[in-house]
Amino acid sequence: MPNKITFCLTVVFTLSAAVAAIRLRNPVHCALSAALAFAGLAVAFLGLDAEFIAFAQILVYVGAISILSIFAVLLTRGTEVEPTAAVFSRSWITGIAITLGTAAAILVPIFSSSILYKIAPAVASAPVQMIGTELMTHYLLPMEVMGLLLTSALIGAVVIAMSDRPEKKDDSSHPSVTRYPSAESKPATKRDLTTV
Repeated sequence: MPNKITFCLTVVFTLSAAVAAIRLRNPVHCALSAALAFAGLAVAFLGLDAEFIAFAQILVYVGAISILSIFAVLLTRGTEVEPTAAVFSRSWITGIAITLGTAAAILVPIFSSSILYKIAPAVASAPVQMIGTELMTHYLLPMEVMGLLLTSALIGAVVIAMSDRPEKKDDSSHPSVTRYPSAESKPATKRDLTTV
């Protein structure tokens, strides 16, 4: 019974965060809500005794993808929202249509597959320590490549955010700078003519 209560609370929390990620208008709030939804999925994986997938969910999605999304939004100045704009987006009909289409694209192949009628194999024993040892010994190069990809994505966000237009220097705004006409352009006065 406690497991069912925990699962129900996790489902409610994850779905609420996912709906907030879809409905909120501010991109930073959407990214933070998506991070909470990823954390809820990690808790669900822990409840299914899939410790490695749960930890990978926290490291990759909550710790890397979400932070990368927030940095990308902040660096590309995507936080400007009109003050009069509503907190929630009104395009919920489009969101529901996309959700139904995605659910159909996922569920139809699953229910039409022959895997559902096969006997489930025995549960494989793969503790987190053994998986970590394999990743850090035999699969070290893919892990390093993944880190390089995330770093390059962050550098790309910084490059996109940089402004290509040079700043205009206006000297007229400084009161200490005074523009005097040159002596050549100064018109000759009556006194100058008499001295000549």
